[in-house]
Amino acid sequence: MRQRHSTAESPSAKLTPQNPDISKQGGGGEETKSQKSNIFSSSKNIFALCLAFRIANSLLIQTYFNPDEHWQALEVAHRIVFGYGHLTWEWKKGIRSYLHPLVFALLFKVLALLGLDTPWFMTKAPRLLQALFSAVGDLYLYKLSYALFNYSVAKWAQLFSQLSNWFIFFCFNRTLSNSLEAVLTLVGLYHWPCMRDYPHKIPLLSRKWGLIVAALACAIRPTSAIIWVYVGILELFVTCDRLRFIILEVVPIGGLVLGLSCLLDRLMYGSWVIVPLNFLKFNFLSSGGDYYGTHKWHWYFSQGFPVMLFTFLPFAIAGSIKSKYWKLSGLIAWVLILYSVLGHKEFRFVLPVLPIALIFSGYALSVMARPDSPHVKRKGSSKSHTKWPSKVGFAVIFLLATNIPMAIYMNLVHQRGTEDVMIYLSKEARNEKVKSILFLMPCHATPYYSTLHHHLPMRFLDCTPSEEKEIPDESDRFMFDPVGFASELAKNWSLPSHIVLFESEERLLKDFLIAHSFREIRRFFHAHFKVDRDLQASVVIYALKD
Repeated sequence: MRQRHSTAESPSAKLTPQNPDISKQGGGGEETKSQKSNIFSSSKNIFALCLAFRIANSLLIQTYFNPDEHWQALEVAHRIVFGYGHLTWEWKKGIRSYLHPLVFALLFKVLALLGLDTPWFMTKAPRLLQALFSAVGDLYLYKLSYALFNYSVAKWAQLFSQLSNWFIFFCFNRTLSNSLEAVLTLVGLYHWPCMRDYPHKIPLLSRKWGLIVAALACAIRPTSAIIWVYVGILELFVTCDRLRFIILEVVPIGGLVLGLSCLLDRLMYGSWVIVPLNFLKFNFLSSGGDYYGTHKWHWYFSQGFPVMLFTFLPFAIAGSIKSKYWKLSGLIAWVLILYSVLGHKEFRFVLPVLPIALIFSGYALSVMARPDSPHVKRKGSSKSHTKWPSKVGFAVIFLLATNIPMAIYMNLVHQRGTEDVMIYLSKEARNEKVKSILFLMPCHATPYYSTLHHHLPMRFLDCTPSEEKEIPDESDRFMFDPVGFASELAKNWSLPSHIVLFESEERLLKDFLIAHSFREIRRFFHAHFKVDRDLQASVVIYALKD
């Protein structure tokens, strides 16, 4: 039986290929010389560039994308550190792990100790922390591309495709568990031997690191197991020591991480909670996620993933075909197919495989940049050119011209009103001008205590799934009959000092608000077009008259 090397990969500031025979392949020497003279041949320099880019990226995010960014991470972290914050029904059913929110709880604790828990830091610091994680993901995308192909592909995949794709710019820096899952996926794939051309030449310790990262990703988000089951099966096919892999690596490492995660949840929940099991029961066995809407089975193929790739789509397809690297292509297909089985679908669910698709985009662009080569040789390359061929120049201009406007619009314009309104109310509460707030809008439409950061009475419309599916929740009843719902609510309410609502409902409730002595004080732009409901053009704040 062939033995694996048991020594660890030596850390080096320079990116070195995993294949020790690279120098023997044609063209390798010239690329190595070119690479050494390039400032981005150093891991530290690449990471510094990515970190600077992601910091700027995080500061440009001023819009609202998905409630989980706030309600399943920051809101929970705020409650842990400051003692107040809303826990949604998922936490009462035990289908969420505290592992991810605790990352931001640590950040909030540091801010509190330094006296920096101001409105600006409370809203910006979490995304700045995520920017650090994202930069790690960027670096490992580069390292993975280089390990699988060469420097040219790595450059085009990470330094161009990953940094200029609109959806990565829009979503990667958000405090969603999916964003951290995507980072861990890139780190993990880099360490798994089965993803390489020569898996037997990868040190044994690398696989153990890959297992630890995979287990951590599953602890944070149980559905990440979809990715790692594929990788694990692939490893079983290529490894020579299957029993060792299963008995001495998968079982102890997976068991240790799962055990520590369960122990952490035991401390936070106050009782033993097996989050992965509860998550599986709700989302797979009972189709609980369907409560929030369903899509056609082909949605990820016909709409979801193509929208995320956007104009990179044809390049990703071409790169996948030209490279013939079916391990990665198969992983993308596997993830999309399995997620398609579930009724409830969202863009963010398949975020972890978007950077992988962008590797293929980088491959295609690398081929275009070297028209004299029929294909990009793995671990070797043709002679480098100092002048771009016209077709790759046109491709770059086309990709930037389509992705940059999209990224700017989605980060700075579309659905920004619900973020702006909470930042404004936070400042007003700091000046003691807000006593209580009622949100007459769909549930979880705005951030909550994690942004307001003041312990004031607040009320939003509940949308906890009912055991009886035909019974509408508060949010649905309000949207069906805003005036009737508000009138009924007013019979038993403690009169709030401020009411927040969308313009579409404000038009219907204006007489109601005036009759109860409320007046409009601020209006924030929200969106130019509707997403899943009527057009919510602006967010309006009404306050009690003095």
